[in-house]
Amino acid sequence: MANITAFRGIRPRTDLTARIAALPYDVYNRKEALEEVRKEPLSFLRIDRAETQFPEGTDIYDPKVYQKARELLWQMKADGEFIQDETDSFYVYELTMNKRAQTGLVACASVQDYLDNVILKHENTREEKEQDRIRHVDTCDAQTGPIFLAYRHNDLISEKMNEAKKKAPLFDFVSPDGIGHRGWKIDEPEVIAQIEEAFSKIGQIYIADGHHRAASAVKVGLKRRTEKKQESDRFLSVLFAEDELRIMDYNRAVRDLNGWSAEQLIEKIGDVAEIEKADRAPQKKGEVSMYLQGCWYQLCLKESLRSEDPVEDLDVSILQKQILEPLLGIKDPRTDERIQFIGGIRGREELERITDAQGGVAFAMYPTSMKELFDVADAHRLMPPKSTWFEPKLRSGLFIHDISGES
Repeated sequence: MANITAFRGIRPRTDLTARIAALPYDVYNRKEALEEVRKEPLSFLRIDRAETQFPEGTDIYDPKVYQKARELLWQMKADGEFIQDETDSFYVYELTMNKRAQTGLVACASVQDYLDNVILKHENTREEKEQDRIRHVDTCDAQTGPIFLAYRHNDLISEKMNEAKKKAPLFDFVSPDGIGHRGWKIDEPEVIAQIEEAFSKIGQIYIADGHHRAASAVKVGLKRRTEKKQESDRFLSVLFAEDELRIMDYNRAVRDLNGWSAEQLIEKIGDVAEIEKADRAPQKKGEVSMYLQGCWYQLCLKESLRSEDPVEDLDVSILQKQILEPLLGIKDPRTDERIQFIGGIRGREELERITDAQGGVAFAMYPTSMKELFDVADAHRLMPPKSTWFEPKLRSGLFIHDISGES
């Protein structure tokens, strides 16, 4: 039973929404974040990545960086650039990319649900990345980046969100990358109660993206339980029904051929896949496109490699176990510097560009499905790293959850 609740959201003043909204903090490196803040001084990146407010060379983990983030956030609220709703509300958030819209519910999820495996994960987290967001959330007294959650379709929840979309939007803008963003508020107590009850009948919720943000929010919540600040027992989320979402491919490029010639590598791969020259993207599960020495090849993984195990049956798992590790020497893709991961949003052209420049070989995957993600999480298993790429990305700064307990 999922405990999904309304909250008193902090959000940008309507006329500033488009300027404040920013891609997640971890999309950018330090140089890129600084450039974004220079282009748009109100960008939420100046709070999410407050090192942009200090001279180059400042330690991004220095306590003064997190303190600056806090100062900026609450000063913007004091100045009226952020406003806070007076009553608990749900919010509806629609993103449109290439004429395809997906609609999610902005709400708070439960720390206890995460601990009790009502909210399931499919990726591991890294301690250093967790610690950064723990300090940010704890110092700011606010959760500023929503966790991207998924759930199995529910008619009532979809109906109530569609009804909300008939009202005038809170915001409606197109970001510089061409993604449309619209938002609405649900503040009628009876509708809130209906949505909360509908979620209480849903067995599992799944983390689609934002595993580090989720783990950090949970650890701050656990720390603050001893301080009796119970608002931190909930964390900011945007929840999408599975049929609203589309996973894109997450591709691989290896810097060299591990001592093989191109001809030898093709011959070896022939033991695990049918292979032919073909310049096309994978069309179904079990197909992988390979770019090698200026040519595209289509690999059809042999049926004998398929498995009933939800992790072992993933195309990315088969590629790793049958080709990347034994042939190309990539034993641990999380740490091996010879492998790069390229999101499908960048297209196969990016694989060509990288491989033409550095040599080696690239693999374009067929996207992991939502069913595969659910099956792995339901089995309390973890996917290999970089198995899923979700687009479009949720914007930070549109909705903020105050966990100070003083609002």
